[in-house]
Amino acid sequence: MSTNPEESQFNMSDLTSNLPPSTTGLSAEDRAGLVNVLKSKLNDLTGQHPDFLDSLSVNVRQRVALLKDLQSQHDELEAKYLEEKAQLEAKYLKLYEPLYAKRYEIVNGLTEVEGVSNDNTGDKENNESARGVPNFWLTAMKSNEVLADEISESDEGALQYLKDIKWCRLDGAKGFKLELYFNPNPYFKNSVLTKTYEMINEEEHILEKAIGTEIEWFPGKNLTQKVLRKKPKKGLKSIKPPITKTENCESFFNFFNPPQIPDDEEELDEDTAELLQNQMEHDYDIGSTIRDKIIPHAVSWFTVKHLSTTEFKIGIQLRLVILMWFNSFTGENGMGSRSGSVPSALIENPTLHTYVV
Repeated sequence: MSTNPEESQFNMSDLTSNLPPSTTGLSAEDRAGLVNVLKSKLNDLTGQHPDFLDSLSVNVRQRVALLKDLQSQHDELEAKYLEEKAQLEAKYLKLYEPLYAKRYEIVNGLTEVEGVSNDNTGDKENNESARGVPNFWLTAMKSNEVLADEISESDEGALQYLKDIKWCRLDGAKGFKLELYFNPNPYFKNSVLTKTYEMINEEEHILEKAIGTEIEWFPGKNLTQKVLRKKPKKGLKSIKPPITKTENCESFFNFFNPPQIPDDEEELDEDTAELLQNQMEHDYDIGSTIRDKIIPHAVSWFTVKHLSTTEFKIGIQLRLVILMWFNSFTGENGMGSRSGSVPSALIENPTLHTYVV
């Protein structure tokens, strides 16, 4: 739900046209009933019952009317801001494309960097493996805290074949799509795995649903499942084959099988609903991390894992100095209070400093 009460009032006056696409199959009567239920819920949540303004004095109502006019002017400016922001983002996404294309060529050995010798006889690896930047995307992803927690040791073999990651906005809808491109590999047939996020409100990060590619695993290669075999009891001989059971297991590739809201969501108990919400939020966090951090700053994440011990110590010392400087402005010296976003940003984003780990 939006944090803007005025926006809630707008939605109440035009809820029918703002219903999500999943309600298009409902009859006109059912949609009207749904709108009435939503209006009632919004009234309960915001406290803006029809008689609320009537309970105020005439003078206060006049002041509120002026405040609402100011809010309308603000909303018009905000709408223009969001429109210009979208145009600016689209402009720079186009400007990024040739840089990403050049990165793809270098990483995958399709072009060579000036000054690099083609004579690899001195390399420990053979000529083929020395081309490009091996394990570029796997290393970059493992350097990020959010993604590292999702990648199991078994996943690494498959992710070594990852050759590029892209994202794009959805045509005619709110949301975005991730595209992970793979070289031919012994794990699955797909050359591209996609993940689509359809949003209700992008500014508020309100997700409608997520859709992932169905992975075509080769026999015995499904990394999202493990086979358990029950051993026969000692001393007993049996001609029957051992009993096996397949269970789901943790894997990065579960990312392409996202949690879904069931059709009978109203029957979910509170604990189950909360668990589902947490799972969906975590899933979106993974997707937005790939889009906002890994894709635009891949080489920064790649180099994070290769820092020397000396560089690590220097990085810690630098952060401590910056933190001490920043704390001098956080109210401890009576000069007022400021948020601690600078140190946290410095720690989380490797592009802000070479030595961040």
